[in-house]
Amino acid sequence: ARSSRWLPEAQVRMEPILSRCGYRCDLCLAFEPNVRAHPENQQKLSDGWFRYFGFRIQPEDILCDGCMSENPRLIDAGCPVRPCVIAKEFFNCSQCEDYGCTKFVDRWVILEDILSKNSGAIPTDDYECFILPYENKIRLDELRGQ
Repeated sequence: ARSSRWLPEAQVRMEPILSRCGYRCDLCLAFEPNVRAHPENQQKLSDGWFRYFGFRIQPEDILCDGCMSENPRLIDAGCPVRPCVIAKEFFNCSQCEDYGCTKFVDRWVILEDILSKNSGAIPTDDYECFILPYENKIRLDELRGQ
């Protein structure tokens, strides 16, 4: 069983911060306090995102305040989820009657899907750094009571 209490050395200890789409900002290596504490992880994250999600962000551009912040610096400034959730005056997607809409589904991170694309094998450190922070569907399903 996965534990939401796990904290890699690469991250600063802080309270859980759930984004609008269910990512865990506090676990994300791109979150500003984590970058400030461990700037060397920007390259690691750039490589990991490319390996598991197929996109590359230059290490020097990896810095995020989290979408719960006012006027934040965001990794994905074009994310359609944040403005949608804010417009509907929700905390996150779990509260929406259209839960599972295309804006959100396109951003689901589901461990089983990633495992199937990687021959069922992901090193523990990779899981903890590149997948765990973004496993949003399971978190939001729990909030919905599903």
